[in-house]
Amino acid sequence: MHRRNLLRLGALSAFVPLVAPVWAQETGRLFDAADFGAVPDGEAIQTRALQAAIDAAAAAGGGTVVLKPGLYRSGAIFVRSNVTLQVGRGAILRGVTDLAAYPMVRTRVAGIEMEWPAGLLNIYQQNNARITGEGTVDGDGKVFWDSYWALRRDYDPKDLRWAADYDCRRPRLVHIYDADRVEISGLNLMRSGFWTVHVCYSRDVKVSDLIIRNNIGGRGPSTDGVDIDSSERVLVERCDLSVNDDALCIKAGRDWDGLRVSRPCRAVKIRDCVVRDALAGVTFGSETSGGFQDIEVSGIRIEYPVPLGIFFKSGHTRGGSISNIRIHDVHLQDVATLMRINLNWYPNYSYARIPEGIKNPPDYWSALAKPVPREQGIPRIRDVRMSDIRAIGGKIGFEAAAYPEAPLEDFVFERLNWDVREAGSIANAKNWRFIGCNIDTLDGTGPKVTASTGVTGL
Repeated sequence: MHRRNLLRLGALSAFVPLVAPVWAQETGRLFDAADFGAVPDGEAIQTRALQAAIDAAAAAGGGTVVLKPGLYRSGAIFVRSNVTLQVGRGAILRGVTDLAAYPMVRTRVAGIEMEWPAGLLNIYQQNNARITGEGTVDGDGKVFWDSYWALRRDYDPKDLRWAADYDCRRPRLVHIYDADRVEISGLNLMRSGFWTVHVCYSRDVKVSDLIIRNNIGGRGPSTDGVDIDSSERVLVERCDLSVNDDALCIKAGRDWDGLRVSRPCRAVKIRDCVVRDALAGVTFGSETSGGFQDIEVSGIRIEYPVPLGIFFKSGHTRGGSISNIRIHDVHLQDVATLMRINLNWYPNYSYARIPEGIKNPPDYWSALAKPVPREQGIPRIRDVRMSDIRAIGGKIGFEAAAYPEAPLEDFVFERLNWDVREAGSIANAKNWRFIGCNIDTLDGTGPKVTASTGVTGL
């Protein structure tokens, strides 16, 4: 694949995290993976040789491990502190499809802390680590996608839809967990078995210049692009994404377990990315329990066939406070629904109930099903500002609603320029201001506003 020059759609507004990020730096000398027995023949499994090269660089105080052109088949690899793994142009790192090649680690999956297979590439509780290059990392994920659909066929008739995503273990492509000063850049990522890049409980992380192509040979369930999960000072920029779920997503824990952990996602910038295929372009949730603060999204282009542009989703057992969200300089081309806020999202998945007769369920089932009092479970969203959002060929502008006791509060929309069939609907809003907006609809009417106060400028 060739690197693309992504269109910068607008200048960034001021956004200064409380603590300035500190990015990872390359250290030490070069280590050729071939010197440790790595042979890119596309047949033999190279996990041990690749890990030996990484461990040698770490033991030397740091260094760069280079993968030269060829096809390397591998299970889970763990990049150590002060090490750069460089997947060079022409090099392909392809994950094996035997789940045993991905050891179980303690992590968070879809908002719940549990044991789960390691990713193909992992930076797990390390500092100053990088994975770079213009080569390809291929999860060869179809066998994992097929296993998920087989489980769903068994689980759905038993009212266990909510459990399937946790019981069907699938490796992520890049797993960053409880790490500091991390960089993931330049790579072609494809066919992930589960989420593609998962940044969890980490700080000072840069994700840049990635091409993500998951819809090859099928459309894998839960093949998100970049998930930023209860992490701080994260920058995602110049990524080009085609996935089968959320493309760019902010997360912070689910229900009782997420409220117990109570770790927010904050000081995040996402800028200058293209979303070519996905369920939604930019998503907040559904794992909102720890809350989101100080998130800036800018310079994003979202194209057909993506059905959803900007999506806030949660449930009445999630909880969490979302505030200081800035979204600007976004272009939506032929996107069906431009902005959706659904806080009672996908009930069969969102609300877990263990059927009678099941004895000794796993701990994570019990965590998922543990009741959350309504006063803790209602998510709250306030202080959202959207400006310079252009949309051409849309069908519906707004599908936005919340709960009466927790309205969507203090939203400001500036310079929306939308060409849509219908403006849509807004409910349970408080103090929404529209400034200099042009929402052009077939019938010439604005959005239907109900159960709201202080909505001005429409």
